[in-house]
Amino acid sequence: MKTINLYTDGACSNNQSDQNIGGWGTILEYGDNVKTLYGGQVNTTNNIMEMTAVISGLKALKSTQVKVNVFSDSAYVVNCFNQNWYKKWQMNGWINSAKKPVENKELWVELIDLVESISEIHFYQVKGHLKVGTKDFDKWHNKFNQQFGTVSKDFYAHLIERNNEADALANQGVDDIKAALI
Repeated sequence: MKTINLYTDGACSNNQSDQNIGGWGTILEYGDNVKTLYGGQVNTTNNIMEMTAVISGLKALKSTQVKVNVFSDSAYVVNCFNQNWYKKWQMNGWINSAKKPVENKELWVELIDLVESISEIHFYQVKGHLKVGTKDFDKWHNKFNQQFGTVSKDFYAHLIERNNEADALANQGVDDIKAALI
């Protein structure tokens, strides 16, 4: 079965204000083949952009008969799937643990449908905005290994570099929207 690594990030300029602009970036990687996607929108949130990045990446797959590794710096997205929040939400009529309606329900429904259509999918949280070769890099590499299993420093460096590229794509999405509004 093919293994595709999906690196995603979302960004939001002036998050939680009336005049915000968001962007998302996605990198699909299969061996030496790489595809990048990005976009943006006005009046959004960082969480919506994080989810949109994953949705866009999964929609870009040519087949669902693959193994997908999703690497994201969004605890919101990663924890939802690794801790099965969505199953509890569905069982509770889309009410969260705080007894409030789940935010972004429409996006969650779309994302869950996509996730459940993939033969095998795994979610991994990576540290965002991390620089390779720093003291913090070693600390976060060790944390990643404790949480998800051991990967080499070289592979973790690759994950971080791709995450930073996805972040740059998300920021490009924000910049493109800003330019279009001028």
